[in-house]
Amino acid sequence: MIIGIDIGSTTTKAVSLEEGKITKKLKTRADDAVTSATGAFGKMIVENGIKMREINRIMITGAGATKINGELFGIPTEKVSEIEAIGTGGMFLSGKDNIVIVNIGTGTAIIEAKKDKIIHLGGSGMGGGTILGLGKKLLSLSDFKDIMELAVSGNLEPVDLLLEDIMVRDFSFLDKKATASNFGKMLDTARNEDIALGIINMAYQVIGMLAVFAARSRNIDSVVVTGSGSYNPIGQKILSEITRMHSIAFEYPEDAEYTTAVGAGLTLISR
Repeated sequence: MIIGIDIGSTTTKAVSLEEGKITKKLKTRADDAVTSATGAFGKMIVENGIKMREINRIMITGAGATKINGELFGIPTEKVSEIEAIGTGGMFLSGKDNIVIVNIGTGTAIIEAKKDKIIHLGGSGMGGGTILGLGKKLLSLSDFKDIMELAVSGNLEPVDLLLEDIMVRDFSFLDKKATASNFGKMLDTARNEDIALGIINMAYQVIGMLAVFAARSRNIDSVVVTGSGSYNPIGQKILSEITRMHSIAFEYPEDAEYTTAVGAGLTLISR
């Protein structure tokens, strides 16, 4: 058995892998990398009745991996590049070996993954951290769930400058409800619900368009979405609008949230 652990800046995810298959998965939160990694590992073995002798190796990746050195609880531990882990995990979960991946976490990484190479194409500081930070400052909310609940009943028209605000007719393939400028209108009458939706809309529009550019540069007509942000229902709706306008499909593989942890564990198998 191999344990893959992705030690992120806010959340740590862990999976157990046997014979190239995911057998268990979980996530935890902690203030520092060591506590987060050991907590995730401990929770994994205790909740699932895993014996220490059953574990061959622990593979770690993510922002906090550099703070873990040597063994964990006497088990050999090896570090994996986060880019390699995302690429490997994305190919495994999507069942494809020539893909562009947009991994949405605190920020966003965009990766090209093929059997023979995994390349970091770029990324953006836009991500879950952006939504949380702006939500805290503009809405006095520090919980992602609360921001999402507000956004569900939000309306972009009092917040974003839309094409219909500046043009009489549709522009090319864009309809008049498309965003011309995020937060470019910002009426005094905008409700917190509208602002919450505007924050999420801005983050996912930027991420989505960067993904479109990346896919087109590689002559690929779809993008695999992974990371914690892949499960955001409002974000998925925003990306579907980008698909409608730009003909680049966004795919959401099962267990996409655990892509990096899965990729870390599978890296040892693939070597």
